[in-house]
Amino acid sequence: MKLIRFGEVGSEKIGVQINAVNYDVSAFGGDYDESFFGGGGLDRLKKYVEENKSSLKEIPSDVRLASPIARPSKLVCIGLNYKDHAEETGAKIPEEPIIFMKSTTSIVGPNDSIMIPRGSTKTDWEVEVGVVIGKKARYVSESEAMDYVAGYVLHNDVSEREYQLERGGTWDKGKGCDTFAPLGPVMTLKENVQDVNNLNIWLKVNGKTYQNGNTKNLIFSIAHVVSYLSEFMTLLPGDVISTGTPAGVGLGFNPPIYLKPGDVVELGADELGVSKQEVIAFKK
Repeated sequence: MKLIRFGEVGSEKIGVQINAVNYDVSAFGGDYDESFFGGGGLDRLKKYVEENKSSLKEIPSDVRLASPIARPSKLVCIGLNYKDHAEETGAKIPEEPIIFMKSTTSIVGPNDSIMIPRGSTKTDWEVEVGVVIGKKARYVSESEAMDYVAGYVLHNDVSEREYQLERGGTWDKGKGCDTFAPLGPVMTLKENVQDVNNLNIWLKVNGKTYQNGNTKNLIFSIAHVVSYLSEFMTLLPGDVISTGTPAGVGLGFNPPIYLKPGDVVELGADELGVSKQEVIAFKK
């Protein structure tokens, strides 16, 4: 079982995916948010689905998929967490995880459009594996960190490189623009991922493969990242941690390659599904 959310923006409902078929479970009530994850919602949902599986209604294939996680309290990202990505950008290999925040208002569905910000000329792509926190984590050891993980989600960490690197201050201003965090299509439960430290991840633009990596090449493992972050902030149920991107981002080419209206970005990861976004021009 995987978690999905579906429906028009602002009116999303909850669902599950079983054997690649999407079902409506909105009668269960609530949303996939802090209250759900922190209040034993996953176990209750599993029981509900088991008891009602014969009567669940299938969701039509043309219905919009939303982010599988309702807006979390935090979307925390780890920068330069693949050696090949650090090298392609000319950055020093970090000795500790680099932390930045991505605005939760940037979260959109897996197949929603990416909107180029007003005046942007350097909007870039980054395929990443996101970690969904399942219970409150504060000062968690690395050996117990995975006990705090509920599951995983595909994330395109869209980035505006001028805002991020040339405008002073922190990276956040180049990371949090509207539509800059497509999540999904599904949240895959932790127990359904055979080995999160060995997932292939990839990204294409207009059909051409630019990124092709594997989580086994993370500099800082997911367990280490969860533990490390919990020293500096309390991680709440439903929070998402994006773990970094491999080489192949637009910034790393000579000359750089950036997104423009009409481009189509497609990305995927083993066991986490595939998402696809069309790039559009800025509009209010």
